[in-house]
Amino acid sequence: MSNTTALQKKAVKKALVVEDEGEMGLLLNLFLDEKDFELDYVQDLVHAEEYLENEQPAVVILDNRLPDGFGVDFIGFIKKKYPAIKIIMISGFPSAGDIAMENGADAFLEKPFTRGHLYETINRLML
Repeated sequence: MSNTTALQKKAVKKALVVEDEGEMGLLLNLFLDEKDFELDYVQDLVHAEEYLENEQPAVVILDNRLPDGFGVDFIGFIKKKYPAIKIIMISGFPSAGDIAMENGADAFLEKPFTRGHLYETINRLML
C-alpha cells in the first residue's frame, strides 16, 4: 500500500477578504486558516475586481464601507460575472444586511461577529 494517501493534504479552499481595516483582515485570516482556507486580502473594490479577473475563490467576504465605494454595490458585479462565488457581506451597520441580501449576497454578518457565527455561515454556504 502506498503512503501517498497518508501524505495528501486536505483540500484547501480559496477565500478573498475585501476589508480596509487591517485588524479585521488579520482576524479573518486567523479564523479561516483554522478552516483550511487559503486567504487572499485586498483593501478596496478596484483590487478586488483585479483579483477576481485572475482567481476564483470559493467565497468573498466583503466589507460594505470601503475607500472606493460600497460593498453592497459590488455584489451584483460579482454575482453577474462569477455566479458560483459565495458572498458574505460584513458590516457594522445592520441596515446594510437587507440591502446586501436584496443585491444577491449569500449571507450577512454584523460586526462584531463571533468565530462561531463565521464558521456556521461558511459551513452552510460550502455544502
